[in-house]
Amino acid sequence: MDIKVLGTGCPKCNQLEERVKKVVNMLGKEATVSKVSDIKDIMSYGVMMTPALVIDGEVKVSGKLPSEGELKALLD
Repeated sequence: MDIKVLGTGCPKCNQLEERVKKVVNMLGKEATVSKVSDIKDIMSYGVMMTPALVIDGEVKVSGKLPSEGELKALLD
């Protein structure tokens, strides 16, 4: 599973990255979690609001910080 956290470095973007890593570990998933902070790269996903979450190339969340429960549902 390839997971990308899109964000320019705002507090919510950093929180999302930490939550994603926590949930991935809790679920025992094999995943690569990376941060995308370049605005051109973010826009290439069609995302206009951050934080955003991309799982295996598909934008799943944009413009909000999902709860751990929401992340579990997306990653499970």
